Amino acid sequence: MFKQMFDIESSTYTYFLVDKNAREAVIIDPVASHIEDYIAMIKQHNLHLKYALETHVHADHITASGLLRERLKVQTGVGTLCGANTADLQLNDGDELEFGSQKVKVIATPGHTAGSLSYLWHGLCQDRIFTGDALLINGCGRTDFQGGDAGVLYDSITKRIFSLTDETLVYPGHDYNGRRVSCVGQEKAINARLAGKTRDEFVLIMNNLNLPKPKLIDIAVPANRLCGVPEPEVVQG
Repeated sequence: MFKQMFDIESSTYTYFLVDKNAREAVIIDPVASHIEDYIAMIKQHNLHLKYALETHVHADHITASGLLRERLKVQTGVGTLCGANTADLQLNDGDELEFGSQKVKVIATPGHTAGSLSYLWHGLCQDRIFTGDALLINGCGRTDFQGGDAGVLYDSITKRIFSLTDETLVYPGHDYNGRRVSCVGQEKAINARLAGKTRDEFVLIMNNLNLPKPKLIDIAVPANRLCGVPEPEVVQG
C-alpha cells in the first residue's frame, strides 16, 4: 500500500509506505495541520505506524512527527546534520529502516539544507525515491539558507539520485503545478535547472534566483528542530 497526500497551504507532499502483510507503516514529511487525517487513515486500515521521517528541517510548515510520537508512540527520524536533537533517530547515509519485510534506505542528499536526506524504497515492481526538496519535478530546492550550498546540491543530485536507474520513480517534497511524480530518467533529460548544465552553470542559476524569504521560516525551523512539539517548560519552585 502506498499513499501520497497533499497540503494545499505549503504545497507539501506527505507519503505513507505500508507493508500490508505486517500492517506496519512509515510516514515521510507529515504536516501538523493534517494530524487527524493521518490518525484516521491509520485506524481505518488497522496499521501500526513505526516511523515518522523527515527529509530535512522544513521552513514552510510545521511537522506532525512529534505529535505522532505523542499519540501513537512512533519513532521520529531526521538527518544527523539537521540539528533536530529531540528526534529519536539521527539518520546517516546508508542507514536502513525496516517495516514488516520491507526497508527504506537513507541517502544523504545535502545542498538544499546541510542535513537533507532522501529515502529509497525498493518496491516489488518499481523503486521509489522520496527526495524532499533536493530534487523537485523539473526543478530543485533553493540553497540560500539553513546551510544550503548550490554546488553540494548539484553533486547530491547528479552523483546520488541520478545514479539510480532511469525507471526509479521520483516523489518530491513539493510541487506547485499539480504534478505528482516523475522518474530519474525524465529529470536527467529535461529538468530545466540540471539537464545539460555543468556544475558551474547550475551554481550560477541557483545563486541568482532571488527568491523571497519563506513566510514561516522564523517559526517553522525552530519548531521543527523540536519535531514540531515545544519542550515543556520547567516549573521553578
